[in-house]
Amino acid sequence: MKFQALSALILGALSVESAIIAESLSSDVSLQMDTCFSSKEGPIKKISVSYKSEPLRKLDQKQRELIDSAWNDINKSYRYNTIKEKLSKYSKHETLRGDSNSVESKFKEQAAFLPGSKLNPSKGKEDKEGEFEVLSNDKFEDYSLRIKKSTPEVLGLDSVNQYTGYLDVNSLGKHFFFWFFESRNDPENDPVILWLNGGPGCSSSTGLLFELGPSGINSTLQPVYNPHSWNSNASVIFLDQPVDVGYSYTEQDAVTNTDDAAVDFYTFLELFFQKFPEFRKNKFHIAGESYAGHYIPRFASEIINRADRSFELTSVLIGNGYTDPKTQDQYIRPMVCGEGGYKQVISDEECKGLERSSKNCERLGAICYNVPTAATCVAADLYCSRLLDPVSKRNINVYDIRRNCTTDLCYDEMEYLSDYLNSDFVKKSVGASESIKFKDCDDQVALNFFFSGDGRKPFTSYVSELLDNDIPVLIYAGDKDIICNWLGNHAWVLDLEYKHSYDFKRTTLAPWKVDGKEAGQVKNYGGFTFLRIYDAGHMVPFDQPENSLAMVNRWINGDYGLNK
Repeated sequence: MKFQALSALILGALSVESAIIAESLSSDVSLQMDTCFSSKEGPIKKISVSYKSEPLRKLDQKQRELIDSAWNDINKSYRYNTIKEKLSKYSKHETLRGDSNSVESKFKEQAAFLPGSKLNPSKGKEDKEGEFEVLSNDKFEDYSLRIKKSTPEVLGLDSVNQYTGYLDVNSLGKHFFFWFFESRNDPENDPVILWLNGGPGCSSSTGLLFELGPSGINSTLQPVYNPHSWNSNASVIFLDQPVDVGYSYTEQDAVTNTDDAAVDFYTFLELFFQKFPEFRKNKFHIAGESYAGHYIPRFASEIINRADRSFELTSVLIGNGYTDPKTQDQYIRPMVCGEGGYKQVISDEECKGLERSSKNCERLGAICYNVPTAATCVAADLYCSRLLDPVSKRNINVYDIRRNCTTDLCYDEMEYLSDYLNSDFVKKSVGASESIKFKDCDDQVALNFFFSGDGRKPFTSYVSELLDNDIPVLIYAGDKDIICNWLGNHAWVLDLEYKHSYDFKRTTLAPWKVDGKEAGQVKNYGGFTFLRIYDAGHMVPFDQPENSLAMVNRWINGDYGLNK
């Protein structure tokens, strides 16, 4: 998921803690506080951008005026108390629905739900293993991997072998949590998929327990078996990254950009395959959604450029990704104004206003692309995030145009899984520290990334690199998403330059069928595929579980046209 109230979130941080912006943007940006700030009735008086640093000197007067306007115009929309209220909504989920004992007993009762299971629900076992196995590697002196095998009947999510643990970066105090489920089919030979959620700052455990994992969590905090789990024919790793996401945590500095996150990601994989050398021969895929449209291309590039790697990357899959911000944000207006296959959901006047705003957003995006500094890219983020204001004020779900948004992240199930993962019983079972407060999405991680300017940077060049190195790429998109919609994803793949781009552009969108019924549209040439999935929002596996599994099974079996 990508934060839908970015402007309020960032401006809230500016007002509540100006040191955040001062540290992130250095001498390029400074704040002048309003005289009535102490009474908490007014916004920041002015945000000033200096153009003294070398990259910013290149900008002409019109570009500077546009950046200044982007930084300061947003101030007019928020007072301190409004900002504080909007910011506070990201720190909920303080209590569980029920005490620890009742939650624990519910988990134990679920032990017999697994198809074909011989588990006895009256004998719900406590996890007695407790201790982690620790692995290290001389190539990665500062890293180690803690891992433990879980007992399936303790949590009752699946009957397959499953493991949890942490990648530890010892000198920096960084700890990355992961959860691994072997395939329900043939783990010895089935592919391995690593799944990443986006945000930035959203836990991959949301993918596990809300979208594509072996079980979901219902309102009584009990697991509900998912017959369409992606581990039906593949072993799946769910990694919480960067640090401070989900069960991951840090004792020192946080990661603030995708480039730095790539190094930790690669090291995790090396140590993972050291623990499970039998999986090195299996096909390995990276999949994810939303801000993973940043992560996956860069992380995959890190892998293929490591000459001494011990494993090979087979392909990548990106769902409703955010990969080319400048291009994709131009398609918010068409999507909400009736040009994306769904009815218009805002007024004609607002559609006209979005047309004007989109042009300024594109100009700011171009400045960020050409002069990629925090001052230019954060300005673009501040401005362009407001393109969603007309739908947000109507409580329309930016992740699914058909739905209303009534909770923080628009889905009750997100609260259920947060409460579930905050249970002491669950934490103990997976080896997470009881002092960690699980958050589905962490606002501070998002702020760190956006203040570094990472959010607006394009990652399309890495996609080109993958394709030029014959790594297959699937870009899929549910066609009811607003925020990272199918129109924008289709647009950037058409613009992409790589060795077969001419042939790819010449192919047309063709019907995509599942069980003989049209379920979307597909465009493919060789190892590059774009797929529009009908009647799905931002989280395709949640809205279309059967069709998403059909897509994955075809892809990991080498059917890159998705038609077999």
